[in-house]
Amino acid sequence: MDAHSLIDTGNIWIVAGVWMLLAAISAFIAIRIKMPAALVEIVVGILAGNLITLRTNAWIDFVAGFGSILLTFLAGAEIDPAVLRRQLVPSTVLGAASFAAPFFAAMGYTYFFGHWTADASKIAGIALSTTSVAVVYAVMIESGLAGKEFGQLILAACFFTDLGTVVALGLLFANYNAWLVALIAAIAVSIPLVPRLLSALVVRTGRFVSEPALRILFAVIFLLAALATYAKSEGVLPAYFLGLACAGVMISFPDVKRRLQTMTMTLLAPFYFLKAGTYVEFGAVLGGAGLIATLFFVKVVAKIVGVRPLARIAFKYARGDANYLTLMMATGLTFGTISSLYGLTHHYITQAQYAALVTVVILTAVVPTAIAQALFKPGQAPEEMEAEVP
Repeated sequence: MDAHSLIDTGNIWIVAGVWMLLAAISAFIAIRIKMPAALVEIVVGILAGNLITLRTNAWIDFVAGFGSILLTFLAGAEIDPAVLRRQLVPSTVLGAASFAAPFFAAMGYTYFFGHWTADASKIAGIALSTTSVAVVYAVMIESGLAGKEFGQLILAACFFTDLGTVVALGLLFANYNAWLVALIAAIAVSIPLVPRLLSALVVRTGRFVSEPALRILFAVIFLLAALATYAKSEGVLPAYFLGLACAGVMISFPDVKRRLQTMTMTLLAPFYFLKAGTYVEFGAVLGGAGLIATLFFVKVVAKIVGVRPLARIAFKYARGDANYLTLMMATGLTFGTISSLYGLTHHYITQAQYAALVTVVILTAVVPTAIAQALFKPGQAPEEMEAEVP
């Protein structure tokens, strides 16, 4: 029986075993070449999707979706509120530039030169304006930068970039209905309430291995994700705000944060990153290679033009740190694929345009990250990758 037949079998344990074996292989390769596991998982997903036709199903979609939501929550929770206050000006300015420059560049290019429709061009601008919170968070954790001021700045700037993306998608395409009002109200109530509840539950039940506090947290995340789905949004949006609100709790209870990180990075996140890689098809890449290369160039150059001068001149970062920050801000994945899929399912873009956008988004998750880690990794990062992983 060949690999293709094994993957197509109805035995879910064989399917799960293949996916987890690919995740384990990715981890060994990442350690060997000193690159983030998330980056290697995407590449392995690309190869497996094309060579052994690795495909998702309903339960893999759920696990991968839960992984992306928890990654987003942890990315928000990683931002120290005190550091955010200190870095509020550079993080907001860099985040706004990181969103605006590629948004207008991609939208303008696809409309005036690619002759896309106005709505398709808006989707292109939104999809290519993003910074991947999932990739950046994984890299910050695995490189040891998450606990450093510089890593905190990058995470905070990513937050403001994707906030711009979410606001743009909402203003340009959202359905203004009761579900959207309910989602906004639920987020507003959860931000002050959940951290207090979570802190009290950890104090009272933290010694139990059943982790009642985390179960309550997961329930809230699921319910907020359900509201986001009804509001034609995505579960990662409320998870990000909730994570930012719970940052103080995670700082106060580092053992809880470690267990949450371990579960996410070991079991859930690999499915998300491997699945992201399966969206890239060699045939579609070859057929639209010119468009893909051009859009990749437009996004990365716009990010460099928008972010690097501010980092280097306005905020006086050293050349290497400015380059590293700029390249990390040029990554894309979660909100980029979400925006592209939104455009496809609502018939704003064609299948060919969707394939081009998703391929560009995934390439930006890989190429800028690899260059940043290989050439500009900050000196305060540990030599061995995953040195700070719990």
